[in-house]
Amino acid sequence: MKLLKFFLIGVYFGVVLIKGEVVSWFRIQEMFHFRSFYMYGVLGSAVVVGVISVALIRALKIRSRDGSEIKLAGKPFNKVGNLTGGIIFGFGWALTGACPGPLYALLGAGYWAILLAIAGALAGTIAYGYLKPHLPH
Repeated sequence: MKLLKFFLIGVYFGVVLIKGEVVSWFRIQEMFHFRSFYMYGVLGSAVVVGVISVALIRALKIRSRDGSEIKLAGKPFNKVGNLTGGIIFGFGWALTGACPGPLYALLGAGYWAILLAIAGALAGTIAYGYLKPHLPH
């Protein structure tokens, strides 16, 4: 029961993604072919909300629920790793027509073929876990 509120928030977010057509294969293809501003507007709005949220957290020194300081530390840039990861991510997105985030929303909407993409994402996550110690830093 403790996690029920998070489940319900996730379900609500999934419904918003589906109703907003953010997970629509056609909308994503429009974006990749530069035929529509819709997805760029959605993604840009998310970036703006994120920037404002981080600025408010820092300016107001907002703390977590347990009272500890929220530290937003940057991560080091790895040219080869970021480029390789970005290419793999982009290929997966283009092939499936779905970013990894809404895969479960698509499953909830009844798109059973997305199970292949979920299996691929899980396999990639497991492979990364095994390969991480051998990858360049």
